[in-house]
Amino acid sequence: MVELILVHWVYLGMVLIILATLIMRKDIVIPCILGIFLMGLAAGKGVVASTASIFNALMTSGTTLLNIIMVISVIVAMSKLLEQLKATELMIRPITKLIKTPDQAFWFIGIIMLIVSWFFWPSPATPLIGAVLLPIAYKVGLPAIGAAVAINLFGHGVALSSDFIIQGAPALTANSAGVDITEVMFQGGPLYLVMSIVTIISAYIMLKRDIKKGLIQPTEKMYEGEISDKEIKASTRIAAVLVPIAFLSNIVAMFLLKLRGGAATALIGGTAILILVILCFIEYRRNALNQITKFIREGFTFGMKIFGPIIPIAAFFFMGDMSSFANVMGNNILPEASQGILADLGTQMSSIVTMNKPTAAIMEAAIGGITGLDGSGFSGIALSGSLARVFGTAVNGSVATLGALGQISAIWIGGGTIIPWSGLIAVAAICEVSPMELARRNFIPVMIGLIVTTIFAMFLI
Repeated sequence: MVELILVHWVYLGMVLIILATLIMRKDIVIPCILGIFLMGLAAGKGVVASTASIFNALMTSGTTLLNIIMVISVIVAMSKLLEQLKATELMIRPITKLIKTPDQAFWFIGIIMLIVSWFFWPSPATPLIGAVLLPIAYKVGLPAIGAAVAINLFGHGVALSSDFIIQGAPALTANSAGVDITEVMFQGGPLYLVMSIVTIISAYIMLKRDIKKGLIQPTEKMYEGEISDKEIKASTRIAAVLVPIAFLSNIVAMFLLKLRGGAATALIGGTAILILVILCFIEYRRNALNQITKFIREGFTFGMKIFGPIIPIAAFFFMGDMSSFANVMGNNILPEASQGILADLGTQMSSIVTMNKPTAAIMEAAIGGITGLDGSGFSGIALSGSLARVFGTAVNGSVATLGALGQISAIWIGGGTIIPWSGLIAVAAICEVSPMELARRNFIPVMIGLIVTTIFAMFLI
């Protein structure tokens, strides 16, 4: 077992401070920056090198998040042009006949996000759903934060943690736990269901309560008046047809070519840019070369405005991952057998607690959540799966059920529902809400869901 050194304890202490800061509804940029600096000192790098490590960590974070910043920026640039053409209003007319209330919009957006995310994962699904369905939600009175909650929880929570179609998450769990993938999926099925139902309903009830109290106002952006048939130009009609056809074609291409994750995201981003170019030439003709620069600038200004405070936050949490830590701090800081700060902390925790079935469930959920703090729910699955085998054998319980519980905890936290991370900030950017606000709104429902699911798991192990 890896012996914990000062860097481990500094990281753990700063994580606790950051979580406390989030609970107090304060921004966490300063604790994250100080955390990087203190980790540098704990690693023996000195004041100068520790100061430089802050910038190096920011560079690592910015490089990792760049693809998300890019796709959000080009989607927003395209949306700005659609707004100016008044094409969005025309595009959503047919669907508005089916969705009349904020409640219907919440569940419709969420379920569509769930289905698309099962096939293509949430990263490419987020801008796709945002571009097509957000205008409808806002038009019928669903607040932007409500749409963000639906997209985030159904996509980065329900779809990513269950992963029934692509089966990347259960395959990792099964391989590391030494069980068959069907065992993880079927024995873990009740846990996926309980987590999803409890969390989504809790979030929905809290959202309805705050809307009723007037704490959240409907988003009226872009839809202050109906566009009349006389106002519809040829370019408006072309845009209203081109955009949905283009993105539906993306879905077909993803399915036929088996594009997933970054490849699917790249396809959506490239499609948005091509649409922007085509519509600029149709609308502005000779002046298109100048006009497209304006929309690109607006899109990237928005992207950096949203992601600016997120980069230092991500920089700190990246330090929990072995490769990122080594890239910033050096290769010989952590012990030779270390698998990364978060993995080491999880393994150490599992060794100091007396095991029984309730304790095994609590430890599996807790360690899964801790490994998820590095921002990638999948990075912690291998550890939680391995520990599920240890815990399950120790208490003579179901390894597959424990593995599924660890998978749920790691992905709901690390996949981006309560930590201001890549998944969450992408949703926040598309919906134009604060990532911190979205994280705070998700925190209580997700914690309620994890607690109920962990208790339920105690009876299934």
